[in-house]
Amino acid sequence: RWGFNFPAGLVAPLRTPVPPTLLTFEDPRAFQAKSWWELTRALGVFRLCSFPVLVNHCGKLMSFTRTILGKRAFAMALRPFVYAQFVAGETEEEIAESMEKMSSLGTDLGESTGEQRYDDNLASMLECVRMSHHNTWSKDPMMQLKITALVSPELCVKLTCLLQEQQYDLNLLVKAMDGEVIVFPGLSESENTHFLYGLRRLNEIGEASINKVRVLVDAEYTYMNPALSLITMAMMKKFNQDGAWIWNTYQCYLKESRDLLLDAVRLSVEQSFCLGVKLVRGAYMDKERKLADKEGRADPVHQSWEYTNDCYNGSLEIMLNLISQHPQRYKIIVATHNEESVRKAVTRMTELGIDRDGGAVCFGQLLGMCDHVSLTLAQQGFSVYKSVPYGSVDDTLPYLVRRAQENRTVLQGIRKERDLLRQELRRRVREKITGAK
Repeated sequence: RWGFNFPAGLVAPLRTPVPPTLLTFEDPRAFQAKSWWELTRALGVFRLCSFPVLVNHCGKLMSFTRTILGKRAFAMALRPFVYAQFVAGETEEEIAESMEKMSSLGTDLGESTGEQRYDDNLASMLECVRMSHHNTWSKDPMMQLKITALVSPELCVKLTCLLQEQQYDLNLLVKAMDGEVIVFPGLSESENTHFLYGLRRLNEIGEASINKVRVLVDAEYTYMNPALSLITMAMMKKFNQDGAWIWNTYQCYLKESRDLLLDAVRLSVEQSFCLGVKLVRGAYMDKERKLADKEGRADPVHQSWEYTNDCYNGSLEIMLNLISQHPQRYKIIVATHNEESVRKAVTRMTELGIDRDGGAVCFGQLLGMCDHVSLTLAQQGFSVYKSVPYGSVDDTLPYLVRRAQENRTVLQGIRKERDLLRQELRRRVREKITGAK
């Protein structure tokens, strides 16, 4: 149910590092650990993802198929295909098997109601912390956290509205995390009580993960992101005094993202805490634009892909410059499938003298995608993570649908990965015929 990440190791002893310009991401050996079935399945899934009509309507198609087949038969039918491509498994044993397979190819990896619903989510997250820390998949594990799994989305929306008129003191949120009864202005008694419960749940995550697992807080929609950032900054103030254990996400497809990053940098200096950044392009573009149009607001999304790229690269430059000066105070995960952004990051790291595996800069891709990028980076000594969702078919179905719809441009542009999969299949066929590797 909850995704977590595992840093990459090496397939073989580190090769002589190559200049960033020579990173081609064209090594089909990323797929050598996959079985014949896994190669064929990946080709099939990626081929289906290249059809916009299927991606755009996958939610309705899956819902219809589930109605026809029934819940059990649908789960059995989906599990060997799309589920197995993008999800690590349901049990800890299945997850461990997936991690061992990732290790072999160069990534050493990761209906209740009311407050009870959020408490159940907390228990799942604490289990994720436990698995991330106690298994040998990683020496420096990470996990992803969605604040709206612990605090109601409706309250986050209201807090965002309130923040337009008044600022909340981070110290008050920290005190609330520590168990003090704080009355936050603008909230009703029931909302205030729920907020206190939510902050204490988040405090449990922080207490369980500090010095063990780095927590990457997800960004969501613009109509609640200010509240999410407020809560995340309060967690940073409490838990990031000696290192970056709580990280925030910055969505570079938003026009305001670079300013938000600079605000976070200033706040980290003023409040004396370390700053961890997960840098993404973003996944909610279509919904953000539709909502802005519906409400008569200005479009919060950049006008073009080029503007988004400029924002991503500019934000990356800000963080890399800070890291080159204060590697213990600032951290970043370059979370992207874009090869050019990866090259830019590697180039600037080289120019600024940032260690490849020093822990201040790492790279991240999704499980089941861009293994050729992950492998190349790992072979060159960079720290690489794979985002690994897990859970039952029912639990992960919304993730699979959302992942397809939010990343349609990525899924439709994976021609290189399909070509590398075909190369590996052809290599195996030749090996079978000739007996030579």
